[in-house]
Amino acid sequence: MSEPSLESVRLARDTPGIAQHDAEPQIDIVRMRGYRLGRVQRMLRERGLAGVLLYDPVNVRYANGSSNMQVWILHNQHRYCWVPGEGPTVLFDYPPAVHLSEHLETIREVRPARTWTYFGAGDAYGDRVNLWADELVDVIRETSGEFHMAADHLDPLGARALEARGCTIANGQEVMERARSIKSRDEIQAMLVSISVCEAGMARMYENLRAGITENQLWSHLHQVNIAMGGEWIETRLLASGGRTNPWFRECSDRIIRAGELVAFDTDLIGPFGYCSDISRTWFCGPGRPTSEQKRLYAYAHEQVEANIREMRAGRTFREIAESSWRVPNEFVARRYGSMAHGVGLADEWPGLTFSDKAAAAMPGVLEAGMTICVESYIGAEDGNEGVKLEEQILVTDNAPQRLSTFPFEHDLLG
Repeated sequence: MSEPSLESVRLARDTPGIAQHDAEPQIDIVRMRGYRLGRVQRMLRERGLAGVLLYDPVNVRYANGSSNMQVWILHNQHRYCWVPGEGPTVLFDYPPAVHLSEHLETIREVRPARTWTYFGAGDAYGDRVNLWADELVDVIRETSGEFHMAADHLDPLGARALEARGCTIANGQEVMERARSIKSRDEIQAMLVSISVCEAGMARMYENLRAGITENQLWSHLHQVNIAMGGEWIETRLLASGGRTNPWFRECSDRIIRAGELVAFDTDLIGPFGYCSDISRTWFCGPGRPTSEQKRLYAYAHEQVEANIREMRAGRTFREIAESSWRVPNEFVARRYGSMAHGVGLADEWPGLTFSDKAAAAMPGVLEAGMTICVESYIGAEDGNEGVKLEEQILVTDNAPQRLSTFPFEHDLLG
């Protein structure tokens, strides 16, 4: 493996982008916000919906570009947004923070959020939900005039309160996942900046991989670089070494990494601009040389990723991709990864693509130019000791797929 360095991964803050992908990379933030809001409103119009109520902070950010305590808001419903079929949005923000997003052109008005979760309201939640519903219905009437709406995440108590006031509620998750699936040029450039930060963190990890370091210590380098370079958070802790790599999905621990072992990880990193970099690598911890079994596992995983990247061509149905995808050898089927590929944007997204033997059950849909996809592999046998995890991030185009992740594979394991 030709070892990358922090200096080899450039993050330009004023004019973000990566030179190898675009000679003159530019991100127009206002244009990007306008494109994303336009995508949501196009989906609403196509479905005859007056608007969508959003609680998922990733969806709120997509629709109007605002963010506030994103991880905390994931489990505290203190922030939500109404997106009408036309015009700017109405944001209901955490009351002490209503000033944070007032400058955004995608927002018509910022109001203090009304919370009715038990954490925020206690036994007064019944009265609070009625106040919440009354205010929201007034906003819907003022901005849309109709009450056939959608919502992404809404507790039954809230849904019943809106329905009692004449609202009908459709699936807002479908609206938002479809909207988010096609990326603009600005979004791709923002994603490339996130990937550059992620790969800088991976380079720092590689520089510090040695026998005697713990899994947690190694993983911490990815977090440090991400935060130092303007990133936000990491969604999982998927790093394992030696026998903990099989089966997959063990998160990092205080286990000491030993010479001669494989170390596998999945970044799941939310970087600058809130875009996700979902890249996996498996490394060999020296000194020494990989065993023939380690190289065999790695070769299979690498072959699967490379073969399936070639399947990612615009115009193909998800079922067609499944039918022609790389066939996982029988000895690895029981512990293969949960999907062959999936969408990625501000987080992991629709669609989820399945394997050749599950083609009949593949979800309906067609791969389109502008989708960004993560192609995955996990190779590990039920009676095996170690496993290999690899994943690449790509852009679907009208021609061949374009690779967005650039971190090199492990030369010693491929040899």
